[in-house]
Amino acid sequence: MSNRTGSALPAPSPMAGKNQPVEWLFVYKFNGASFPGCDNGVYPTPGTPGIFGGTVQTYPAGHSQQYVFATSKNPALVKGTGCVGATPNDPLGATFGQVYNTPGYFYVLWNDQFYGNPIATQSSPWGHSKGMVAWNDAGEGFVMQVSTPSWPGSASSVNPRMNDGNTLGCVSSDDDIEVAQHFFALKINKSDLSSILKALINSSVVTDITQPEIVQNGGPSDIQALVNQLGKQSSSTAATMVTLSSGVQLISKPSALNVPVWQMVSAKLNSLPMRVASWWASPQIYSTDGKSMPSCWSASLGKPGPVEIATTGNWAGTTIGLEGGDGDGYNHAKIGISKDSSKPVCVFGDMNQQGGLCPGYAYANQKCNSSQNGRGGTFYVLNNAALFKSLSQLLAGQSAPVKPVTPDGTSSSVTGTAPASSPTGTKTASKKKAPVKKKSKTSAKKTAKAKRKLAPKNKKAKPASKAKKTAVKKKAKKKTRR
Repeated sequence: MSNRTGSALPAPSPMAGKNQPVEWLFVYKFNGASFPGCDNGVYPTPGTPGIFGGTVQTYPAGHSQQYVFATSKNPALVKGTGCVGATPNDPLGATFGQVYNTPGYFYVLWNDQFYGNPIATQSSPWGHSKGMVAWNDAGEGFVMQVSTPSWPGSASSVNPRMNDGNTLGCVSSDDDIEVAQHFFALKINKSDLSSILKALINSSVVTDITQPEIVQNGGPSDIQALVNQLGKQSSSTAATMVTLSSGVQLISKPSALNVPVWQMVSAKLNSLPMRVASWWASPQIYSTDGKSMPSCWSASLGKPGPVEIATTGNWAGTTIGLEGGDGDGYNHAKIGISKDSSKPVCVFGDMNQQGGLCPGYAYANQKCNSSQNGRGGTFYVLNNAALFKSLSQLLAGQSAPVKPVTPDGTSSSVTGTAPASSPTGTKTASKKKAPVKKKSKTSAKKTAKAKRKLAPKNKKAKPASKAKKTAVKKKAKKKTRR
């Protein structure tokens, strides 16, 4: 798989748009309740081909490809145009397209939720991590963290994804545009690439170096050797942190380090007080005030600061749901920001605030390796005042309450029962009702199960066929089984 050459190719780069390279790119894709469809709520036509493979899906459970984005050149969030990830000109489509449409680049894709195309979905103790890294013969390129299950599933038109779509909005195995998602891309050099691959190895990311759709190895020999170590479970118990050439810091959590995820991030950042939005669902970890140490912990990490859980946010006066749950009003992005305005820190992660601070925290007999505590993942830490201000406004809203931990390391109010599904901390269904969008009467109706969803509001609602109902049930099963 190293028989190709990228020597004549320039380094691929994050893009603000077609042929608009930037040092870094951040995209936040809204959920279907807050900003449905694409521009002005218009939906793409079902059945039309996607630019990277597949056809546009109907997604009766919810659909949004509206987004805001920021770049190193323009670090304040602005509303984007088009359907994100589905056009050659939007930031995500342009960034991904330069690799997919240009044979010769080397790459690795990893995702714990590929649904068998091209490799099987994996749960704990595999890493809860999704993304891609691409480089040329010199080892220069970009890394892109994504929160989307089952996308991307191929990085080259030479080896297209089989049996599923490879364009956002065209993936049939999962409605990964129903809820909110995030994407973070960063320009890297060879030294950065080496550090990133080591972090991925430490985090036990899910990939397969024998599958050409998701791995094309090549470039410097030391880079190739690191790629060959991917796709294996790591026995490491050490969280690592390195500073890349851009100044961005990269944190890697191994699966065997059984600690609450965002408390770990806070501790690695010198007890930084944080506000966090993720897929916050059972077994959820509530806000913490930093006064008590988790007993599911490692002394090597130091002390975590307060970690506040964001449950709602806001964009342009519209309330955004930031919890995990069953419906289109929820959030699957993983974003953390500093609560100290003198430290404008922004964190983009792989992992959700699910698990426990101590044994028995969320349900009886819960162990420290529950849910995300027992999985690996990476976090990119960016210090930028303008982006920090924008993200602070995006995440401004309600918060989860504090659920204290007593001095003996047990939860002061153990309530609830073990989750019905395997508590691996992936995007799983919840029985909570979706947050109500303040501006729209339509979104308030879109809180039932997928088969009861309304058709897109610019199309006349039609009774679901037996085949469509069956398909929706199958999708729901895939969400609940993990």
